[in-house]
Parts: sequence; structure tokens; C-alpha cells
Amino acid sequence: MSNIVDSTAQAPAGQQARASLKFLKNHLREYGILFALIAIMVFFQIATGGILLKPVNITNLVLQNSYIVIMAIGMLLVIVAGHIDLSVGSVLGFIGALAAVMIVNWGVPYLIAGILCLIVGAMIGAAQGFWVAYFRIPSFIVTLAGMLVFKGLTLWLLAGQSVGPFPPQFQLISSGFLPDPFGVDGFNLMSLLIGVGVALALAIFLVRGRAQAAKTGAVDEPFAFFAAKTAIIVIGIVWMSWLMADFRGLPNVFIVMALLIAIYSFVTSRTTIGRRIYAIGGNEKAASLSGINSKRLTFLTFANMGMLAALAGLVFAARLNTATPKAGATFELDVIAAVFIGGASMAGGVGTVVGAVVGAFIMGVMNNGMSILGIGIDYQQVIKGLVLLAAVIFDVMNKQKS
Repeated sequence: MSNIVDSTAQAPAGQQARASLKFLKNHLREYGILFALIAIMVFFQIATGGILLKPVNITNLVLQNSYIVIMAIGMLLVIVAGHIDLSVGSVLGFIGALAAVMIVNWGVPYLIAGILCLIVGAMIGAAQGFWVAYFRIPSFIVTLAGMLVFKGLTLWLLAGQSVGPFPPQFQLISSGFLPDPFGVDGFNLMSLLIGVGVALALAIFLVRGRAQAAKTGAVDEPFAFFAAKTAIIVIGIVWMSWLMADFRGLPNVFIVMALLIAIYSFVTSRTTIGRRIYAIGGNEKAASLSGINSKRLTFLTFANMGMLAALAGLVFAARLNTATPKAGATFELDVIAAVFIGGASMAGGVGTVVGAVVGAFIMGVMNNGMSILGIGIDYQQVIKGLVLLAAVIFDVMNKQKS
């Protein structure tokens, strides 16, 4: 790696400056959302008098947004493929209700019930994807129908009443924390070590990826940008791990989120299936002519979305410790907003998993910060709507300039 010379570092200073400005212009959305998240966190940290970044509040922020992040990962693939899913909130509520009925009313072991719920969620997504992929019915219509259907089925399944509580073991999905074998009083050392390990592994992965790209001359990101971005990510992971370790440690659901982010980031950026999903979102006809089975991939993206919505439903039900008829109401709006704010394009073919996660946390930090400041839900909705509108306008204007 040491004998690889970064082509961006060899150019004269003036040429480097021009290349940096051009790169920043072409990747303004990617870097903009990261700096937007930092700016929003700094603003609310000051406005709330330091409450936002207290360990207990950071932990609550992760727990409150876990199900949004999980669904945003699946929604990203659907939107990248050129479609949309309006039913995810209703599917979340239905799966939570199904889990409650199976575990509380029927006495089904929670592990078996959880696996069955994930299968049902995947089948729901597959059923919707079947009509979208093979019958060319617009996804907006199919999933709008699904939203209404599963709202009704949730009411029917729960008979209009809340069902709970769940067994303590099931609640650990959302309320449990990583145990600390070191036994340090008041500090979860294991959580900090895991955070440091993940940060170092990610840094090595990014450096190796850049080195491999440099071999083929495919590096277009200036080294200063790469170094700054990597440093921010590594410091952010270690810092968040320290804050949560100072409270109760890493939540179980945080580990689940981290694994999903890693898996889907790899799938979307390093596998043939991931590249093909982007291809059909960019130009489905061209992708089909090149031999890509666009129908099957569309079908799979919806099945995957259903499975992740089911997982989010289990997490949400475990967090509330009960299933309610109104669970999941308007969640689809937060999920879709997170993906678009995170850099996905309305036309499809553009977006990243990390961007969707950052978008979800932008929404989460705004919700949390405004709640701490005592801003009413009416104004919160207005502000969130304006932020989403600004993100979409920025995307459209950026495309027109390019």
C-alpha cells in the first residue's frame, strides 16, 4: 500500500484546488447531509443546554429511531429501483399485532413467533412486489392499497384493543443492552472496545478500498476530503460508543442496526445484485436489454422491504411492550423522508445506505431536539415538511445544473 501513489496528491496546487471544487460540486449532496447532521446536532446541543448529547439522551435517540433506520434501509432499495412503498407503517403495526397475538394470547415461544413474523413480512412484501413487478401496476397504488388493508387487518386482529405485555426475553430486542464481562463500575468497557474496533475496521476498509481504486486510476476524491470524511466517521463512532458506554452500554438493537448497515452497504456497493438494482432504477429498459432480470429484482426489493418492516414491527412492539391498533401510523412518511433527505433521487438509481441512515438520524435529532425545547407537535410537523421539501428541491436543482 505504501508504494501506491495517490494521483490526486501529485497534481499541482492550482489543479488540485480546481479538482477539489469540481468534486465538491458533483458530490455536494453526499457531503452536505453529513455536515447538515453535524450542524443540527451542534445547534440543538447549544439550544438545549447540553441535554441533547447526554449519554442517556443519545441512548434514547438510538432506541427511538431504530425502527425508522431499519425500514429506511429497505426503503432505499425500493426507491433506488424506481418505486415506493407506502404500506411499511401498516405492515409494522400488523406484524406487531401478529406477534402479540401469537406470544401473549396463543403462548407461542417468542423465538418461533419472531421467525414466523419475519416470514409473514417477507410474504407481504413479495405479494405487493408481484403486482408491481409482473403486472406493472404502479407501486404507489399497490402499496397504498396495502396500507389500507393492513390497517384494517391490525384492527381486526387486535379486536380494537391493545395486547400485552410481552415476556421479558422478547423485550430485550429493544430494551436490552450488551453485557459487560469486565465488570467496570458505572462504565460498559465492552461497548467502548467494540466501538473502537468497529471504527478501526471501517477505517482500514476505507483506506484499502481507496488504495485498490488508486491502482486502476479510479480515485476522483481528493485526499483531503477522504481523510476528513474518514476522521469524522471514526471519531463519531468512538465518541458515540463512549457516551453510551458511560450510561448502560450499546443497546441490542444498535448491534442489529450496525449489522444491517454493514450488510446492505456491502450488497449495494460491492455485489452484482446491488449494481443491477441501481441499473434498473437508472434506466430499466436499458438494464433489461443488457440482460438484467428487472422483474425479479423489483420483486425481491419489495420482499426485502416487507421483511425489514416486520423486523421493525418486532422492535417497535418490544419497545412499547404492547401491540396497539394505531402502531405504525405515519411511520411511512418518516421513512420516505429519511431516504430522500439522505440523498436518494425521486427518479431512482441514486442513493446510499449510509445516506439513508444519516437522513433518519437527521429526522430523529430534529424530533428529539424540538421535543426537549418544548416545541409543539404542530410546529414539528411543519418544520419536518419544510426540510423534506428543501431536500427534494435541492435534488432537482442539482440535477438541472449537472
